[in-house]
Amino acid sequence: MVSFECDYSMGAHPAILRSLIETNYEAMPGYGMDKYSTSAKEKIRKACGLEDADVEFLVGGTQTNAVIISTMLKDCEGVITASSGHINVHESGAVEYTGHKVLSLPQKQGKLDPHDLNEFLVSFYSDVTHEHMVFPGMVYISHPTEMGTLYSKQELEEISDICHEYGMQLFMDGARLGYGLMSNSTDVTLQDIARLTDVFYIGGTKVGALCGEAVVFTKNNKPQHFVTSIKKRGALLAKGRLLGIQFDTLFTDDLYFRISRHAIEMAEQLREIIVEKGWEFYIDSPTNQQLILMNEEQMAELSQYVTFDRWGLYDEERTIVRLATSWATTPEDLQVLREARIG
Repeated sequence: MVSFECDYSMGAHPAILRSLIETNYEAMPGYGMDKYSTSAKEKIRKACGLEDADVEFLVGGTQTNAVIISTMLKDCEGVITASSGHINVHESGAVEYTGHKVLSLPQKQGKLDPHDLNEFLVSFYSDVTHEHMVFPGMVYISHPTEMGTLYSKQELEEISDICHEYGMQLFMDGARLGYGLMSNSTDVTLQDIARLTDVFYIGGTKVGALCGEAVVFTKNNKPQHFVTSIKKRGALLAKGRLLGIQFDTLFTDDLYFRISRHAIEMAEQLREIIVEKGWEFYIDSPTNQQLILMNEEQMAELSQYVTFDRWGLYDEERTIVRLATSWATTPEDLQVLREARIG
């Protein structure tokens, strides 16, 4: 069965598997002290245009979000996010479990609006009782968002300026960052992100790796004893080579960007198929996640050809369906969808 369910249903890019096999019998130090982790960090710094950036590797997105937020916030601070933000909806209270409140603001096409953010902060500090409230210490955004939408450079600059005006940190979740950077509709580069955020991560799990996220601290602001904090939270991988080798491979010969671009090209063809079949879009997404509206009969018919994700109810009759391409999607996969007979 062809899968359009998500972008991490496949294993890993063949180049990564080859690298893991070729280095399998090399004895290396643990906990990310191996030569491949060192090499990967240097390549990521170069790609970001930040020679002095601090780079660390973690295994998964929820783990990464919880570790970064809990180590960078003071004990009286919380993190602001759009209501649809991953840390607010799909992380089982992982951030709250660390003792930090998620401060939710309305979302607009999955994004946090700079105007709404500024209004919230003005209101917060205008309240004479704000000393009794959870202080906003960080803004969390994801790029692409949960809905596959993207921030423009202007939006990022506005959010970054607001954060720094109020002494807050800007954190970008980049679980699908490659697909955002390679979108035909973006004006944001990796160097822009490195300049405008205080910390972000480059997702590997959803962009060709078996697992792994590369955290980049951009302002010489990595928390003191960060590795110790990772281990305290049960998130330090003993065989750190597993992450280092994967990211060293992804950032060799632009592999990360090339496979991300492939997913976008497949998504553009997917959009054409959706239009041809007359299916209704839920939202206009310029990335690898395409959200459409279907009734139960249509979904039953579609399930005979491909797997997909029921993203949520839209109304009494229709469901939001997600079809996602990835680094592994092939033209043959799309042809199955193109030939599907669905009313």
